[in-house]
This record gives sequence, structure tokens and C-alpha cells, in this order.
Amino acid sequence: MRDDVDALRSELADRIASHARVKGDHETPVPGLLLTRLTDETACYRATCQPSLTLFSQGQKRIELGGVEYLCDRSSFFLSSIYVPIQSQVTEASDAKPLLTMKIFLDMESVREMLNSGDFLPLKPAKHNRGLAVGESTAGLLSACIRLIDLLDSPQDIPYLHPLIQREIVYRILRTPQAQSLRAVVTNGDLSNRTAHVMAWLRANYAKPLRMEELAEIARMGVSTLHHQFRALTSMSPLQYQKQLRLQTARERMMMDGMDANTAAYEVGYESVSQFSREYSRHFGLPPIRDVKTMRSRNPADLATQG
Repeated sequence: MRDDVDALRSELADRIASHARVKGDHETPVPGLLLTRLTDETACYRATCQPSLTLFSQGQKRIELGGVEYLCDRSSFFLSSIYVPIQSQVTEASDAKPLLTMKIFLDMESVREMLNSGDFLPLKPAKHNRGLAVGESTAGLLSACIRLIDLLDSPQDIPYLHPLIQREIVYRILRTPQAQSLRAVVTNGDLSNRTAHVMAWLRANYAKPLRMEELAEIARMGVSTLHHQFRALTSMSPLQYQKQLRLQTARERMMMDGMDANTAAYEVGYESVSQFSREYSRHFGLPPIRDVKTMRSRNPADLATQG
């Protein structure tokens, strides 16, 4: 069995490499499927996770959230059940042996429908129900992922077969212990599900003043309970989450839209430009103008967002 899994991991690496021939992220005709090839180790950098499944077939990456490290290598899948800012670092990659990954963005409504229609064991109470998890890829999961990539060689089959294969992939993930947070987030009424509604509200209203009482009303729980649940799921407080959303958005506005730092600060909800500059420097390691210049000077392939 171990030999079979190793062979499937090598086969998956070959499939990814054949469709991602140059470094960077590669969108594909298969909805929700992203292939990545990276050939250089990196310093620690800021990125944003969203609900997704990433399979690593070669190379190594370290992901950190709230002091907890997640080490991903060729044996791993990385599951994110939430939208959350993280720190990431490619720790093993080269021209001869690039980091090769495939990412599937999760449709949470489809995940909820499958969970409701399947015969899944009830959730067990978890002391730390974090929104990120790393697990070991199985033969069944690897086989389904290879078949999903194989659709790129027969584009006419994509509309008919990709929903079936992605459904199988979600099914296999939901059967793993690492899916506990994912199952909680999509289960109506669960505390993690209510907390996810608050996170969605913050993403849509990051520029507005944060009032915990208003967030607690959205979550239909007490302020202290919400604060505890939010930190358990994201390893940060709602205020820290909002701050990181603001800073990430300001950076994107300056990079993509050519917005100056003052305008970006006010656009994302800061009332003080000096405070914005201090917090931006603390978060990204450089003041806004220098950071944007540094980012623009890099190879476009190095600017790809990886979670």
C-alpha cells in the first residue's frame, strides 16, 4: 500500500509539472483548480488563505498562523476552512526539484450539501477547532486529484466530469480527521459556522468601525463567547483580523490601482495616516512606498498569491 501511495504521489507531481511548465500560479480551464510551480526558496511572506484544499506533490512549505506552524511536504494536503491572513515560507524548492502543488478552491455551499446528504459521523467536540489543518494524502485522494488534472487533456469532458471528480475529492476530505473544522464551519447553527458569518461580515465591511456588540448580534452569541470562538478558529481577535484585512487591502490597492499611501489609508478605514504607516511597516516589514516599490521590482511570477 505504501508503494502504491508513493507511486501516486510521483504521478501527481508529473501531471502538475506537465501543465505548469514555468514558475508561478497557473489558472486552468477546470473551475476552481490552480496549479503552482515554484523554483526558489523564499523568506517568510504574508499571504491570505481562503477555503481550499492544496495537495503538495514535491517541495516543502511552512505556513504559520497565530504561533502554530503547519509543515507541508510531498506527503501532505493542506486544508483551509476559512479566509484568514497567514505567514508562509517556501523551504524546499529548486529548478531541478520545484515545489509543485494543486489547489482546489472550495464551494462551501456544495460542501454543506454533501455533508447533509452523506452518512457522516457526528462532530466530536474540539478544544481548538482551528480553521487550518494538515493531513497525509491517501491513495483515494491522490487518485481523484490525478483524474481531475487529466481533464486538462480532454477539455470537452470538463463540464461533465469535473463536478463529479471534485465531489469525490470533497467526500474523501470530509472523511478525514482534518476536516473537523470544515464540517463545523458549514454546519448551520454550529459556533464555528456563526463565527464564519462574522468573518464574512468583516471582509465585506472592513472599513467600518468595529463594534463587538454588533458582531455578537450577527453571531447570535455573547461578546465573550464570540471573542473566544473567533480566536479559536483564526488564532486572532476580531480587531486583529480587521486590521490585517485593512492592511492587505491597502497593499493591493497601491499595487494594482496605483493608489498613493494616504488615499489607501483612508479608503480602508484609517483616520490617521501616521498610524497606518506604523502598522503597515510593522506588518509587512517596510513602509508603504518602499514596500510597493520592492514588490513591483520583483519578477511578476514571484508576486503570485499563495496560501
